[in-house]
Amino acid sequence: MTIRELIEALGGRFVQGDGGLEIDGVGSREFAAPSEVAFAEDEAGAKVALGGPAGLVVLRRGSLASYAEDKNVVESSHPRLWFARAARLLKPVPEAKGTHPRATIGEFVQMGEEITIGPGAVVEDYVHVGRGTRIEAGAVIGQGVRIGEFCRIYPRVVIYPGTEIGNRVVAHAGAVLGADGFGYVRDPVTGAYTQFPQQGGLAIEDDVEIGANSTIDHGALGMTRIRRGTKIDNLVHVGHNCDVGEDVILVALTGISGSSSVGRGAVLAGQVGIGDHAHVGEGVVLGGQSGVFNGKTVTNEGLPPGSVLYGTPARPLKQVLREQAVLARLAKARRKG
Repeated sequence: MTIRELIEALGGRFVQGDGGLEIDGVGSREFAAPSEVAFAEDEAGAKVALGGPAGLVVLRRGSLASYAEDKNVVESSHPRLWFARAARLLKPVPEAKGTHPRATIGEFVQMGEEITIGPGAVVEDYVHVGRGTRIEAGAVIGQGVRIGEFCRIYPRVVIYPGTEIGNRVVAHAGAVLGADGFGYVRDPVTGAYTQFPQQGGLAIEDDVEIGANSTIDHGALGMTRIRRGTKIDNLVHVGHNCDVGEDVILVALTGISGSSSVGRGAVLAGQVGIGDHAHVGEGVVLGGQSGVFNGKTVTNEGLPPGSVLYGTPARPLKQVLREQAVLARLAKARRKG
């Protein structure tokens, strides 16, 4: 794409240079090629980027008072976001390869155009695969699963029956989608456990990304739902009947117990633990290793936007720091006493 075409697609202000220059990728400030984009968000980064070989530099307005005349420069209020979106536009689309002869395809399978089914993949009966979707080697797609358009199902992903996947969803290697939830009923006399019915579904909406070896259980009697735009890191678990809102971030080793919900735009950092029937409010940020007890609700009510909650039970970070300072003083006083 030319610089002008990128600006038409992504916005920004073309400050100077050759708008007809072809750009074919992105790179670092120091090492981007003459046909690639680099970005910077501050003065120091801008000087490095403009001193490098990048064919196009994207900067925040006001980063520098002036630019070298031989540089192609675009200004954006969010250079990192502009750069990320450019990377997506410029990334080559893998060629569709059709169905590999060593794939196993069931009966009454509906497949769109320009799809790829890799070697060793299993697609069971009554599956629907949308246009442009890629199912890589060794993936298993259960009976009746529906997968939308332009999805990427990486090697060894397992998708259980009863799962519905929207458009442009990415599931990385080893993810398991739609397994039974961990629900059992205990006999008070014998102590034996009987599984509570696990016959609900799993719905994953458009533009969701699921990291390697993450697991999302289907509902017990209803649905588990991952809403549009949510991004899930590696090694995350979402239990049955959960509802994860739009544009949520779940970082590695986070676990969400059954029947819990997470509001739109929330961020759960690494190793966060959510008890069952709990609720994390819209826009809440939970710091690493925080926890929410069963049945509890945490929100940002009364806190400045972007406030971080921390600890178990999760509470405002400033409060946690004050508590730790008090404990430290008490411990010091006791040692002296």
